[in-house]
Amino acid sequence: ELKPLNCYFCASQSLRPQHLAVIRRHTFQLHNRICLCDALLIPLLQERDKRAKWHGIPKLLQKLHESSHPNSDLSQTHSLLKELSSLLSMEAMSFVTEDRKSAQESTFPNTYTFDLFGGVDLLVEILMRPTLTMKKKKPKMNDDFIKDCLSVLYNCCICTEGVTKSLAARNDFVLFLFTLMRNKTTFLQTATLIEDILGVKKEIIQLEGIPNLSRLVQSFDQQQLANFCRILSVTISEPDLGNDDKHTLLAKNAQQKRNASPSRAEVNQVTLLNIPGFIERLCKLATRKVSEATGASDVLQELEDWYTWLDNALVLDALMQMATEEAEPSSTESDESLQATSPLRHRLPQSMKIVHEIMYKVEVLYVLCVLLMGRQRNQVHKMLADFRLIPGLNNLFDSLIWRKFTSSNHVVHGQNENCDCSPEISFKIQFLRLLQSFSDHHENKYLLLNNNELNELSAISLKANIPEVEALVNTDRSLVCDGKKGLLTRLLIVMRREPPDSSFRFWQARAVESFLRGATSYADQMFLLKRGLLEHILFCVVDSGCKSRDVLQSYFDLLGELMKFNMDAFKRFNKYVSTGDKFQTFMSQINSSLVDSNMLVRCIVLSLDRFESQTDDLNVVEVLSECCLLSFMARVENRLAFLFRLINIINVQTLTQENVSCLNTSLVVLMLARRRGKLPLYLNALREKEYTEKYPGCLLNNFLNLLRFWQRHYLNKDKDSTCLENSSCIPFSYWKETVSVLLDSDRTSPCAIASYIDEPFMDLDRDLLED
Repeated sequence: ELKPLNCYFCASQSLRPQHLAVIRRHTFQLHNRICLCDALLIPLLQERDKRAKWHGIPKLLQKLHESSHPNSDLSQTHSLLKELSSLLSMEAMSFVTEDRKSAQESTFPNTYTFDLFGGVDLLVEILMRPTLTMKKKKPKMNDDFIKDCLSVLYNCCICTEGVTKSLAARNDFVLFLFTLMRNKTTFLQTATLIEDILGVKKEIIQLEGIPNLSRLVQSFDQQQLANFCRILSVTISEPDLGNDDKHTLLAKNAQQKRNASPSRAEVNQVTLLNIPGFIERLCKLATRKVSEATGASDVLQELEDWYTWLDNALVLDALMQMATEEAEPSSTESDESLQATSPLRHRLPQSMKIVHEIMYKVEVLYVLCVLLMGRQRNQVHKMLADFRLIPGLNNLFDSLIWRKFTSSNHVVHGQNENCDCSPEISFKIQFLRLLQSFSDHHENKYLLLNNNELNELSAISLKANIPEVEALVNTDRSLVCDGKKGLLTRLLIVMRREPPDSSFRFWQARAVESFLRGATSYADQMFLLKRGLLEHILFCVVDSGCKSRDVLQSYFDLLGELMKFNMDAFKRFNKYVSTGDKFQTFMSQINSSLVDSNMLVRCIVLSLDRFESQTDDLNVVEVLSECCLLSFMARVENRLAFLFRLINIINVQTLTQENVSCLNTSLVVLMLARRRGKLPLYLNALREKEYTEKYPGCLLNNFLNLLRFWQRHYLNKDKDSTCLENSSCIPFSYWKETVSVLLDSDRTSPCAIASYIDEPFMDLDRDLLED
């Protein structure tokens, strides 16, 4: 038995199990009380070192420990750390350049050995040692030494499986790392390590637990604040459990019942909003021009730090390629002009500066977007409006956001090996997501226009002899966009120029659709129709050969909002889809996936019902008689065919945020039928369809279960029902009343679903709805 010495490796009177396993496996059986510092073990370790190719790492760790006692000046410790770092850095570089393959012991033996013999724990202990002393005057470490410690820890995180998780489990160390961010010299290394650790942490860290958080954030310069947003994005976003739309509503509702109190992410959002000046500084970061950003020398210095820091190193590949392409001379240029326009002297710094600024803005826009979608949405909205975020972005649109000559093929690999997004692609998508969140069901959406465009909306309302929308009247014109075009108009221009296979089409359509969401505004629709939006969408759906389901869904949703209750829109539609072949192509796209197109179907049904009640207007009569789309939907058999398919493609177990609209669209069809006294006709048709398909009771029982779920889901006190009311112009009270009538257990009621299900087939699968 070897008596343990009082040193780091055996401070707990036992060696880490994995160390013991290695020594037992490769040397001889030992009692679990051993110590790497013991003189008897050194020869054994040295002998084994040669055969196992440990490259002297255990011995170096022993020396590192001995030289790092509390009263040492750490100069020797730093030299030893640099020697260790040189053994690990090449493995980390190899790991990053190979797209972060899964860590394996055989692939990165030095990093594995370093962790195996306690190197990670030793560096953590050294870094945190000043916090453990009782002395008033805390010992101060050299900044370069701290940077190298952080660098080695990060190398271990990316190369050795489990290191990041073990660090994430130490809350004391995670909170300690935030204190290192006060020092600008060590900020970038600290921020990158924290981001990696928080990315694997099981629970979201509570920002309010960080010592002096408000003072820390206020001490950051704008560059530090932008990088800090990378960390904040992890702390204010709900844990990613996959595609949100794919989680069933049953599971989500059950989760909400279990967690009635605000989540940690929501609490962190409130914490950030309470930091004085935080949102204002983010708005300034998001809207500042490249010329206002850091000087070229600072940019180059930070990019050099990134290169050393590995995780962001590949951004230089894109920057160098971009600079080379920009600086390619024409054949007529002389040698002198070549020297004068050297990329290193002129073009490279500017290219770096632009992409550098874009990468900052991506992080900032993401944080603002998350806050806009949180519980404090109205508070955030007011702050973004007051700090003129939208006018600022409008001023950057042509020069930075949607530059004419962008190199979108420059790929920068992120941590996800399946993601090949350049900084500019990420920037554009984040910008479009922000516009979508900003406009969606909020009166501030009119800030996306300039004064002339607001006047145009007023003129449209005046000409149509309808009152102006209250939100338009109340818009503070000092906060709207400047210049000849507002942000929405600029977006429409680039949207029409986008290539058919562009990945931006989906996000552009979503952003424009969000402007139309809410209570239907004729003036808003006409503003967009006059700019050729409807024809552009129809071209994409009918003539461009678009196959993307996501893009088609976004176009169908946008068409639904653009055409709803608008006779001019249906006239324009009929003019574009002027042949039978085009109309059949359009209907084929609709029928190919009702989950994607049901919002447009809902729009057509609602518009048809509205127009049929206005037949004293000759213009309406003309539209009803000439529009092929309205004529198609006017036939009861076609509406019933849609109704049957809408009910048949969903059930309670598969309902998600994405397809629940199918249930609401089927309800709209039945509510309109009930208004006209035709509900029994529709229910009987569904019953006949069941028997024709030889599945009696299946369809109607499925619909019963769906409606029971609807009551639980939408009658919840926390559920906002205004969206249903605004999108349909049907009072929510009528929605509730119709569902109650359909669910009536009285089998003699002609409007109750139960009346159309034969007794032997009643309540099939009802237990599936039970929690």
